[in-house]
Amino acid sequence: MRPHPVLYQLNTRVFLTHLSNRLGRKATLADIPESFLNELVDKGVHILWLLSVWTTGPRSEKESRSNPQWMRQFEHTLEDLQPQDIGGSGFAIADYRVSESIGGPKGLEKLRDRLNQLGIRLMLDFVPNHMGLDHPWLNSHPEYLIQATQEQLDEQPQNYFQDEASDKIFAHGRDPYFDGWSDTVQLDYSNSDLCSQMQTTLLTIADQCDAVRCDMAMLLTPRVFERTWGRSMQEFWGPAIRAVKARYSGFEFLAEVYWDMEWELQEEGFDYCYDKRLYDRLKDRDFVGVRNHLKADLAYQSKLARFLENHDEPRAANALDWSLHQPAAIATYLSPGLRFFHHGQWQGNRTKISPHLIRAPDEIVDPSIELFYNKLVALLDDPIFHHGDWELLNIERAWEDNWSSDCLLSWVWHEPQSRRVVVCVVNLAEHEAQGRIHIPEWLGAKSTDPWKNLWSDEPFEMPSDQWNAGWWTLHAQGSQIIVVANAMGRMLEHLSAAPSERV
Repeated sequence: MRPHPVLYQLNTRVFLTHLSNRLGRKATLADIPESFLNELVDKGVHILWLLSVWTTGPRSEKESRSNPQWMRQFEHTLEDLQPQDIGGSGFAIADYRVSESIGGPKGLEKLRDRLNQLGIRLMLDFVPNHMGLDHPWLNSHPEYLIQATQEQLDEQPQNYFQDEASDKIFAHGRDPYFDGWSDTVQLDYSNSDLCSQMQTTLLTIADQCDAVRCDMAMLLTPRVFERTWGRSMQEFWGPAIRAVKARYSGFEFLAEVYWDMEWELQEEGFDYCYDKRLYDRLKDRDFVGVRNHLKADLAYQSKLARFLENHDEPRAANALDWSLHQPAAIATYLSPGLRFFHHGQWQGNRTKISPHLIRAPDEIVDPSIELFYNKLVALLDDPIFHHGDWELLNIERAWEDNWSSDCLLSWVWHEPQSRRVVVCVVNLAEHEAQGRIHIPEWLGAKSTDPWKNLWSDEPFEMPSDQWNAGWWTLHAQGSQIIVVANAMGRMLEHLSAAPSERV
């Protein structure tokens, strides 16, 4: 697979509900149209993450439908909310078996074959911290679960529950900073037998796909688990990842991870880790922080998953003003790492969908956002953004008391053998910004090449005298995007791609 690949997260149950309404009958994985898969190919998708394909159960579903806080959220999302719209959280798993309601294991196997024939790898969920309330281990193996006392239940009813069938008290799954997820039960990784069972579960999942996204992966590091539960555990991720890769050498792991623990999990063997730090700094307009973040070691950056939205975060079309959304997307997706897009992002969807819901409201496509992402994913198809060398360019103030250079970012992708170069510059601020961009000697030598503007129809005039001198004093317009290539670079065509199939 290409370096710096493109991942697309599909909300599977929502997608199939929409497809069912269109077909006038129940749709399963077998009904996913070839046109949709071909669209993913056309947009350069290398990995398709199917969210929420595993079996949930009635007890967790009942909790989803009775939790007052969740119900308020669901009613805000769907004005015409019906009980059947609440399918239970895809992260409250009763069985790591593909739900029969979406086609079961055979349906997934056939879809995976279709994807692989198109060169797309299949990613599924692994939720290692907890199980749903319907998981058989509550009855058959309570020792695999964190058990508690009546005193703990009385003091923290939000974090513990009493199982009606056994009268045992168990902990809900949680992280150390929030209340428990009330539709789940916490696994006890201080039990070595549980660790072995979860490694077996992971191997079973790996038999069915090409990659996994590991939910809240940092909770299974020994220091976090001990801080949360006061119990010690042995290392889980390193041995588990090695066991899977011994069976499937090309298998890939994506970690959902926070708290600046990305490097730690990369060292455990994860191929990619969420880059929440870049996302937060962009959203919070910490532009100096963004630039400093991109100064990190390239090997580290290449294993970060970069996104502007996912099922946990607000929709980018809502969270980011359009003036920031555009340059932030260029900085996110034309930088090294896994390029992570979310279902509906390319169309400008604005409604965040809870993973408990299996239906979403109909939304009108935003033509400006769709055109923007058509251009961006067309750019990403260029091999230079996958196989080229990446370098961040240094930027200084244009004059001493002008801080606006803090809002500028500039970097290059280049292929030394072919002499191809793409130079990228963004102004993350909506106001004008000025800065002096350092031009390395090897790049200054290309100043006399013909250059082509890949992002807009405006001509690009190369400031050859400045480049030869090693500095480019740029006066950038608000939210300006510059993506230019020398004459040996690929010319971007068909910027106005046909609107995507809106399913």
